Formats: sequence, C-alpha cells, structure tokens
Amino acid sequence: MKRRHLLLGGAAAAAGVAWWKKPVDRGAPYDEHFRALNAELKAHGSMQPTLLIDLDRLDRNIDRVATTLRDAGKAWRIVEKSLPSQKLIDYIARRANTKRLMSFHRPFLNHDAEFFPDFDVLMGKPLPVRAAQAFYAQLKPGGFDPTRQLQWLIDTPQRLSEYLQLAQGLGTKLRVNIEIDVGLHRGGVGDNATLGALLDSIAANPRQLEFAGFMGYDAHVGMGVPSILGSSRELLDKAMAIYAGFVDFARGRYAPLWHENLTLNAGGSPSYSLHPFEKISNDISTGTALLKPSHYDLDSLRAHEPAAWIATPVLKKTGPIRLPALDDKSRILSWWDPNQRETFFIYGGWWRADYESPQGLQFNDLFGHSANQEIVNASPATGLEVGDHIFLRPQICESVLLEFGDLAILRGGKIVDRWPVFGAEA
Repeated sequence: MKRRHLLLGGAAAAAGVAWWKKPVDRGAPYDEHFRALNAELKAHGSMQPTLLIDLDRLDRNIDRVATTLRDAGKAWRIVEKSLPSQKLIDYIARRANTKRLMSFHRPFLNHDAEFFPDFDVLMGKPLPVRAAQAFYAQLKPGGFDPTRQLQWLIDTPQRLSEYLQLAQGLGTKLRVNIEIDVGLHRGGVGDNATLGALLDSIAANPRQLEFAGFMGYDAHVGMGVPSILGSSRELLDKAMAIYAGFVDFARGRYAPLWHENLTLNAGGSPSYSLHPFEKISNDISTGTALLKPSHYDLDSLRAHEPAAWIATPVLKKTGPIRLPALDDKSRILSWWDPNQRETFFIYGGWWRADYESPQGLQFNDLFGHSANQEIVNASPATGLEVGDHIFLRPQICESVLLEFGDLAILRGGKIVDRWPVFGAEA
C-alpha cells in the first residue's frame, strides 16, 4: 500500500513538473510603432519582402558617432560593406561631414570610385592582386585618382611583392596601408621584422609604392572575448600598446616615410566609443553601429537604436500547426503550446534575422526552413491576418541589406523614398 502511494505520488509530481514546463502564451499584438508601420506598408508598400531604414533613428545614431569622434579629434571612416547603397552612404557622409570610406569588395570599390570621386578610400582587407588589377581595368574615367585617394591594404611581404609588380606593369604608384595585428589574430603584421621588410621594400621603390599608414582592427575589444580575460578598456589598452610599438618602430627606423598625414586607422562598430581613451589612432571605422542589427546588442552600443527591419507580408493563415505525416495528430502540439495555435506562411524567409513584431512569433523546427514561404507560428493573441506584415530585425548588415532590392526609407514612420543598393558587379 505504501509502495502504491509512493508510485502515485511520484506520478503526480512528474505531471506537475511537466505542466510547470508547459509553454506560456508569449503572443501580443503590434505595439504602436509597428502597428503604424504595418498600416503604412499595407497602404504604400510593395507587398513583398522589404528592408526598411528609419531615418529618424539613423540620424540619432550618426550624431552619436560623429560627436564621439569629433570630440576626440579623430576622423570617421564610413564602413561601406555595412551600408552598401550610394544614397545611404552619401546621406551619412553629409550629416557626419566626412569623406572617408573603408571598402572590402572589389566591385564595390569601383562603385566607390564612380559615386564618390572626392573621397579617400582605405581597403578593409587585403585583396588578391588580380582583384586589384580588375579594379584598374574597370576604373571609369573621372575625378577619382587612386594615386592620391586609394590605400591598398597589405599584410605580408609576398602580397607587397605582387602589388609592386602590378604597379610596375601599370606604370602607376600604389598607396600602401599596412595591416597590423593588435590582438584580434586575424592576420596582419605581428612583429617588427616583418614590418621592417615591408617598409624596406616601400622605401626602395618610391616610384611605385607610397607608405600610407597602418590599419589595426580591434573588434575583439568590444565583442567576442569573455570578460574574465579582460574588460573592454583593458583590451583596448593592450591593443593600442601593440599599435604604439609599431608606430614607434616605423617612425624611428623609417623617418623619411613618416609624416603627419598618415592614416592610423583603428576601431570598428564594437569599439569606436572606446577610442577617445587613446591617443595613437587618428582614423576610426564605423558602419554597422548606425543600423544596430541584433548581433551588435553590445554594452559599447547601448546608446544606439535599431534602425533597420525586414518587413514581409503574411500570405496564408492556416490555424493550429499541422505537420506533414502527423496530420490531425499534430493537435497535441497546439494543445501543449499556445504559441502554435496559429500558423502563418510568409512571403520569403530563411533570412539572418530575428522575429521582432508582433511579439511571440516563432520558427517551427519540425516543419523546417523555406526561402519561399517560411512557416511562422504564434498565439492568436498576435491578431495577425493575411496581408499584415511581420517584422524581423537583421542579425548583421552587410549581406542582408543586399537581399531585398531598393531600401524603403522611412521618415516619421512614412515611406519617403527608395534607395538602390550596390550591384554585385561594377
């Protein structure tokens, strides 16, 4: 008898624990911001997947970066890969009063030379020499002068040798910015011996090569390193101590190459706000911080606001989840989880993005992804109907912004313009 009571008590306890783990209803309708956006898109949108840029929020983010860097006496270099649209870059550059770009992709570099003929462009990664050759082959005649306005990034003596041969073959001079490893360990010069070999080659070939400065990317300062290994400020201090060592070596051993107009680039969106604490760099790169996708929800960007969303219409509403092969047996899933009591199929999907609004939207792992008609489950509390929009927040910027065609530009919650993005080829 006691054993029976024990078994019954154990079963009751297990049932209680299981019920305690039963999902709660996480659904809620649009807040006022997204309710108004949904109405605007239903009235004036394209009714297809669209990337939205909120200029009001973007303005505030631009001003945060511009004020921080201006007060620190540092120039702002706009990271083009995170903002791959001529009109978007032009808008930011005008508001921030900067004409400096960082480019990462050869076709985009040709766009930069065409669209921004009076900008200074620094490459953000070393390109294969054939990509550099293609840039010159496709460079359109105009005001952009690579011998004055373009800095090629060089990371090894071998790459510099290849670029020297390119310069000799083209009969031109290349400005050379040297990538240095300040703790990220993603390549770049890591010791004075290698740096000396690069500077020796530059000094020996003044007709083909010109030393333009250093680039020390320090994304690890603001993200990706466990705090137990050091605070952001401690990591910045270590990074800039390494940077200062390379500066001292070059300035001391290669004084004829050194001058006050060199580009000493550092930073990145995760770390730009920390650079006012150091006096080595004079040129800070930032791009993604202006739109703040979800991967950049960092302490260093706490003051920034998300300014980009994906909006896509609901094509179908089919009720409680029904899985292939399970058919009506699927009812147990929606009984157990109130967030599976509505099923929506949307226009497109499988983006690097997180559901933002209405609250409580969720992907169904059992059904699987689709880039054509993604499944989204939710509680009836969302109030979604066919023709409404779901909103997602991009996780990153650079590639995601290129997936939707023209950007829909918002001011005061209304669509005021559409801005083309860069094409894949120049």
